[in-house]
Amino acid sequence: MNRHLIIFVKNPELGKVKTRIAATAGDAQALTIYQHLLGISQSNIHKLDCKVHIYYSSFIDDQDLFNGANMNKNIQVAGDLGEKMKSAFRDIFDQISGTVARAKVVIMGSDCPDLTSKMIGQAFDNLEKHNVVIGPTFDGGYYCIGMDDFYPELFTDVIWSTADVYSKTIQNTEKQKLTYIKLPTLHDIDHEEDWIAYQRRINSI
Repeated sequence: MNRHLIIFVKNPELGKVKTRIAATAGDAQALTIYQHLLGISQSNIHKLDCKVHIYYSSFIDDQDLFNGANMNKNIQVAGDLGEKMKSAFRDIFDQISGTVARAKVVIMGSDCPDLTSKMIGQAFDNLEKHNVVIGPTFDGGYYCIGMDDFYPELFTDVIWSTADVYSKTIQNTEKQKLTYIKLPTLHDIDHEEDWIAYQRRINSI
C-alpha cells in the first residue's frame, strides 16, 4: 500500500484538550466536543483505502475508537507542532523507503469536522501529479498537508498557531521549487464560537 495517512490526536483527558474552548465553556464541555471530533475522524478513515498511523499526544490507547488491521499507533515526539509533524513524516517515509510504488503521505489533525473522507481521498489523488498538497483553514493555518517525498524544509521558520502558518508553508514550498495544490479552505474548531458556528452549519443543511 502506497497511501499513508497520519492523524495527530490528543488523548481525550479532562482538562487537557481544547483548552481555548474550556476557557469559556468549561473542561467537561471541551472534552465532549473533542470526543465528538475524534468520532468524525474515526468515521472518515474507515472509508479510506490507506494505511493509518495514529500519533497520540501522551500515550498509546489500545481501547479507543482507532482500531483495525490497517492502523499503526505511535506517540508524538517532544517539541513544537512542526517538529512533531516533521518527525512523523520522517518515520513513515523511512518505513516505506525502497518500496516499488511511489509513496504518498498525508497528515491531518482531529479538529476539522468539515473535512470528509472524499477530501482526504482527493489529497492522495492530487499527490499523483504534485509534490505537495495542503488544506488551508480560515484562521491562516492548515488542516492537512501531504507529500510525495520527505521535504523537511516545509516546516522551517514557521511560527505555529499564528495566522501566517499557511502562507509561510507555501513560501517554503515555492522556495524548494516543489509543485503544490490547495484543497478547499475549511473551518477548524479552536474556540467555543467555532463549535457554535459548526453546529449552525450542520443544522441548516
